[in-house]
Amino acid sequence: MHREHWQAQAKTVRRAMAAGGTVAFEELLLVRDAHGHTARQLEPPPGATPRPAAALLLLYPQGGELHLPLTLRAGHLPTHKGQVSLPGGSTDPGDAGPVATALREAEEELGIPPASVEVLGVLRSFYIMPSNFMLTPVVGLSATAPELRPHPGEVELAFSVPLCQLLDPATVVTEEWELRGMRLQVPFFALAGQKVWGATAVALSEFVARMRRAG
Repeated sequence: MHREHWQAQAKTVRRAMAAGGTVAFEELLLVRDAHGHTARQLEPPPGATPRPAAALLLLYPQGGELHLPLTLRAGHLPTHKGQVSLPGGSTDPGDAGPVATALREAEEELGIPPASVEVLGVLRSFYIMPSNFMLTPVVGLSATAPELRPHPGEVELAFSVPLCQLLDPATVVTEEWELRGMRLQVPFFALAGQKVWGATAVALSEFVARMRRAG
């Protein structure tokens, strides 16, 4: 029964990624100002030359249902320190595109073998101002749960969350925070005792929207 459950989930993921199309701006978890206007741009500002980057949203069976791994970035990193993220990073000159970058970074950060990942597609690329990244999230599926081995220099903590929790609307919480001297409305996924916000929330919310369309 357990095997049948996660395989049914995997079929929905495949449908969601094969369907294509675009996800409406309003469906994304974006930081907003007090008037409800988005305080985040998904495209780089004029004159900026962003660095290409990619991250892996990997799904794998654990306890009879699909899970995905997340990382808590080490506190000494120059950008996004102490934040929850998908495994990922900037593109190396030798990477043959975002898929290669996402698989390489997932192996470096969590020890996930690239050969174990079936790539299902990519989500929209979007700009991340603090790191000047143009990030492409890559969605993949593994038939077995990997042994997560966090890189001690980059990852403070690695953990997995069930897909059903990510899809539960009650997981989304919005709080008022002070960021860059402004009072902002910050939506996040409350997962495993962590607040998953920012770029990671943008990528995950697009994936959630696609999953809901696929049923």
